[in-house]
Amino acid sequence: MYKIKDLPLDERPREKLKEKGRESLSNEELIAILLRCGNKEESVKDLAIRLIRNLKNFYDLNSITYQDLIKIKGIKEAKALTLLAAIELGSRLTSPYQEEKIKIVNAQILYEFFRLKILNLKQEKLFAVFLNTKNEMITYETIFIGTQNKSITHPREIFYSAIKNSAVKIILIHNHPTGDVTPSQEDILFTDNIKKIGDLMQIPLIDHLIISNTNYFSFFDHSML
Repeated sequence: MYKIKDLPLDERPREKLKEKGRESLSNEELIAILLRCGNKEESVKDLAIRLIRNLKNFYDLNSITYQDLIKIKGIKEAKALTLLAAIELGSRLTSPYQEEKIKIVNAQILYEFFRLKILNLKQEKLFAVFLNTKNEMITYETIFIGTQNKSITHPREIFYSAIKNSAVKIILIHNHPTGDVTPSQEDILFTDNIKKIGDLMQIPLIDHLIISNTNYFSFFDHSML
């Protein structure tokens, strides 16, 4: 099994990292450090290169899943989980806000926070954001992960989490993988249903954002709530 230490000294990513700093490493070298070792057939750098070549573009790494990774020859559970943990850490570090400090004063703030979480996703994701009386984010949860053209969730999942987190207000956010943030009739009906239930439970829905890589649509801003 090839390991990083088996490579020539000037080709070892860890040595390069120590001597020249993290900015000097290529994408393949950063991934090689996380993978740690290759296999009987290829070095860890070759494995990292092959992983990247499996992507349409490098930014698809942001939306790669555990199942996607373990389909790649040479990547098993430990490597896959290490990569996913590193990707998520990077996503959190590049977020412009700290979750516990976010005060929601407009839709733009939420869009900037969640945009990186859906970047290049091929699936729809529905997030519920739970707020306190000061419109500060208590937390958020992924309520549903769907397919490119179908997403179904039940209101009970949203309000169960709202009660569990002692929320007094809710905001929903989901992405349209097509990039078109225009709400569908299904989006409108779903939003109306959640609003009615929220009003009855005194945990009002105050906005629903549909987001893409480059744009968003706010139901509140368009007077649809």
